[in-house]
Amino acid sequence: MEKIQFKTTINAPREKVWDVLFGLKTYPEWTAVFAEGSQVETDWKKGSRAIFGDGKGNGMVAVIHENIPNQHLSIKHIGEIKDGKEELHDWGESFENYTLNEKNGITELLIDMDMVKEWVEYFTETWPKALAKVKEIAER
Repeated sequence: MEKIQFKTTINAPREKVWDVLFGLKTYPEWTAVFAEGSQVETDWKKGSRAIFGDGKGNGMVAVIHENIPNQHLSIKHIGEIKDGKEELHDWGESFENYTLNEKNGITELLIDMDMVKEWVEYFTETWPKALAKVKEIAER
């Protein structure tokens, strides 16, 4: 596993950034950068299952590892969905973490992820675009 990290500064309070990241209407908007038609099925509560899908029967299976509202969300990836079929994997410590720190109404959003080597290039190219979209939505 490799750890990658991305960061951006957003001119909005962290509550608004949190709502953009995990809101019912805004989540599909910013995650379309990864896959058009992106959607999530979860209640975001610690211990809950999460299905991240592309609307075409493919995606990821995860568990919400930690949720401290407006501060930190940690997702543990445990499998994938291919053609509508779930395949669980033992990826070990495969986390996707969102950390929000606010100072004077400006929020620093930090994303760190553990991933297998073959995905590093894709996410290195795509996460900056996704963060730009989060910033755009939160600052409107």
